[in-house]
Amino acid sequence: MVSLSRHKIWFVIFFLLTIVLFLANLWFGSVLIGWERVLDVLFHPDSKDTLAEVIVNQYRLPQTITALSTGILLSLSGLILQTLFRNPLAGPSVLGISSGASLGVALVVLAGSAFGSWFSMTTLIGNLSVILAAFAGSLVVLLIIILVSSRIGNILTVLIIGIMLGYAVSAVVGVLQFFSGAEELHAYVVWGLGSFSKTTAVQSVMLLVVALAGMIVTLLFVRPLNALLMGERYARSLGFHTRRIHTLLILITGLLVSAGTAFTGPIAFLGLAVPHLARGFFKTSQHGVLVPSTVLMGASLALLCNLLARLPGTDVSLPINAVTSLVGAPVIIWVIIKGRHFKTE
Repeated sequence: MVSLSRHKIWFVIFFLLTIVLFLANLWFGSVLIGWERVLDVLFHPDSKDTLAEVIVNQYRLPQTITALSTGILLSLSGLILQTLFRNPLAGPSVLGISSGASLGVALVVLAGSAFGSWFSMTTLIGNLSVILAAFAGSLVVLLIIILVSSRIGNILTVLIIGIMLGYAVSAVVGVLQFFSGAEELHAYVVWGLGSFSKTTAVQSVMLLVVALAGMIVTLLFVRPLNALLMGERYARSLGFHTRRIHTLLILITGLLVSAGTAFTGPIAFLGLAVPHLARGFFKTSQHGVLVPSTVLMGASLALLCNLLARLPGTDVSLPINAVTSLVGAPVIIWVIIKGRHFKTE
């Protein structure tokens, strides 16, 4: 009862924190807009305050929705991967999955000159092509990692192979960049820097829909995830078809990572750090608690990083990866030093 009550308190705190940070992202920026004007623009579309309406609706709102959605997508993918591999250092970037998604996007962006508007990242077809390409790239890397893990029992070896895969894929992307045209190269380099501000309203809504769908689907796998946390033999003893569950979780993770990478670029450390923060605050490894807590903490952390990157009141905007790395790297160092292991309550 005490644990349940404690969980409810933390859920309320992070839910309110997410709302506050969401609104703060709309209020603060290079141009400071009062909260009354922001609320007037949001709830009165016919507002006569044209400047505030343009800034909020066309720039800050899509960026804020994108940050929230990306935080959810990458955090959920990190939680699933850490459970699937039973490794606290498993994550989209460490295992090379983000690099695979980057390769898929690179192929689409570099094909833009040959196929014209069919691969324009501002069209609906372009949106779908980028997501599908990122999904295909991340899925290929995931499948290789799963194949290796089924043959090699040493989890650390699998982790190292994932890192090497990331380097290999990055090398292929480098070769593609070398042979690409100036316009395509510029577009990909800008994408690769990572940013929540490059999405349109349509793209941000697409990300939000995928994030919410990913959360619902992940909640359906709470029992299998809890069982896998105890090992494959234990999961099979409970009647779960582990190979089928692995395949489904791979597909889910690939979609989450690709959607969280396609329009924003590779965002560092969110997928790796947030699940550990959730375990630390909620003191549990039960996925019935971890999934919603990871969603809330991933969303709030991404919103906080986006707010810090914009340096409110100035015209300076920091690279989002610099901020997420400053926040996430100490968390991972703390995990390594403490030598945390998965435990269930």
